[in-house]
Amino acid sequence: MTYAPGQHVRVAARAHVGHHRTPTYLKGRSGVVERHHGSFTNPETRAYGGDGHPEQELYLVRFDDGHSVYADVFAHWLEAE
Repeated sequence: MTYAPGQHVRVAARAHVGHHRTPTYLKGRSGVVERHHGSFTNPETRAYGGDGHPEQELYLVRFDDGHSVYADVFAHWLEAE
């Protein structure tokens, strides 16, 4: 799925064993897409010797809870709200 700046998203709260780039403290949290960075090889498969394909879309997401936290999150961890 492709997300647009301003779109509300939630980080999937699913469990994941092994390397992944999504901070645990963001799982289940809602945020707003700020920017689409483009497509990049998937670090979750590259960490184990794979080629990282297919590439995954990467987004800058803002999370607000009294202050703003910004994190880069791959699309396969995001769900539309």
